[in-house]
Order: sequence, then structure tokens, then C-alpha cells
Amino acid sequence: MKVNFYQPIHPILKKYIEGYYFMLKDESQLPIRYLTFPDNYFILSACQNASIIQEKGWLEIHESSSENLIIDFVSRCSVPTEILYQQSINEVTVYFKPLGIYHFFEADTSIGLKDKIQDSDFKEIMDRILKESDRKTQIQWLENYLLLKFKLKDLMLAYTIVSDFESELSIEEIATKSSITRQYLNKLSKRYLGKPSSEYRKIQRFRKALISNKKVKNLTELSYENLFYDQSHLIKDFKELTKISPKKFFENVDTEQNNIWLFI
Repeated sequence: MKVNFYQPIHPILKKYIEGYYFMLKDESQLPIRYLTFPDNYFILSACQNASIIQEKGWLEIHESSSENLIIDFVSRCSVPTEILYQQSINEVTVYFKPLGIYHFFEADTSIGLKDKIQDSDFKEIMDRILKESDRKTQIQWLENYLLLKFKLKDLMLAYTIVSDFESELSIEEIATKSSITRQYLNKLSKRYLGKPSSEYRKIQRFRKALISNKKVKNLTELSYENLFYDQSHLIKDFKELTKISPKKFFENVDTEQNNIWLFI
């Protein structure tokens, strides 16, 4: 099963979408099992002729005995998840940056997005794309569809909070800066980001450390470069989010990839 990850071509899409991948049927490489790790993206997938069994931290995909198209939407990925493809399927998956998806679907909360996606023409368009064999055409249709759906929304406060989550400010200081209470800040984080502010920041620190690992020399430096209190804090978060130590993680995972997966 071949996976190709692409970054958007159009500049508007680049601003709100991290990228997308196509998975192509290939019976020669089955079964495929890998771990995927927590992130703050909103992930939207369309799987052709598939049967999916899903629990927290585990997802198994089979080829369906009948024709179908399954739409899967993930707004909260906070634990390492084992993915097992028992049979090969065709799939397209889009990774929306934090808050990005709200510019493409008419929803005001992360919970409301799922219904809006199901009620939209997304399924119909993805079915058409997955039945097309030419990859350039698939990409063109996908980007054209997303551009047609795009609508700029006023999410100034939410974007300010997301930006502040990247800073050294404490949660209390971020709330004060935006003239809101800490409780309301947490409510906004759950509403738009699908998770509490502390969880969002923990995952964001972790993801930034993955990228920074290419430039720093040791875990102590990596800790301070990415707003961890110290090396022990980094090790604790890594074990919570990956189930293994940072040393073993970096030995086994290629962080140069667009998608950070560990094949097992």
C-alpha cells in the first residue's frame, strides 16, 4: 500500500492545511501496522470500500465486502494510536492546521464539525476523487473543491490564543492578556481546538521538539528550546505521548517525514 503526502499547491490552502495524502491499493505489502502519535491537527479522511473497527488508541481497517465510502473525522488525537491495515484500500486524508477547518465547513465548535461534514457534499466529491486513477487530476479536484468551500471567518480571539499557546506565557497570563478568565480560555480551547488548553500546549511542545531534534545536540538543549521546564519534563511528556523514551523514539522514528509514523 503506497502512501504519498503532499503539501497544498494553492497559497490559500497552504495557510490553513498542513497537507494531505493518498493511499493506493497495493496487496503486496499487507498487512501494515504502524503507530501514529498525538498532534493538534483536525484530520478528515475518506476511505473507499472499507470496514473500520475503532477504539481509543487502536484502529483496524479491512476491505468491505460491499461498495461504500466511509468518512472519518478526528478532532482529538491525544494518545499514540496503533493503525492496522488488514486489507488494502484507497484513501484520501486531509490534515487541517489548528482552526483551519472552520474556514471550510460551517460550524462554530469542534463537536459541530462532524455533523456539518456529513451534511456537506464532501462525501460525494471524495467518492469521485477516489474513483479517479490519475494523481494529478485527484490533486486538482481536491484543491478545487477546498477552494470552493473556503470562506474567511473572523476568529481573531481564537487565533490570538493559539499564537499565545506557542509563547512562554502561562495559561493565566494568556487569559489576562485577552481580558478573559482562565475558565473561559479553557472553554474556548475545547470549543475550537477540541481539547483543554493544557493538553493542546503539551502536544504542541512535543511536536515542536520533534522538528527541533534535527538542530539540537542533546535532550537538555531540546528541553529548553521547546519550553519544557527541564529534561525530566521532556522525558515525562514523551513517555505519556509515545509510550517510549525520547532516546528510543528518535532512534526509531524518522522525524524528517511529513507524517511521523513508526512502523512495527
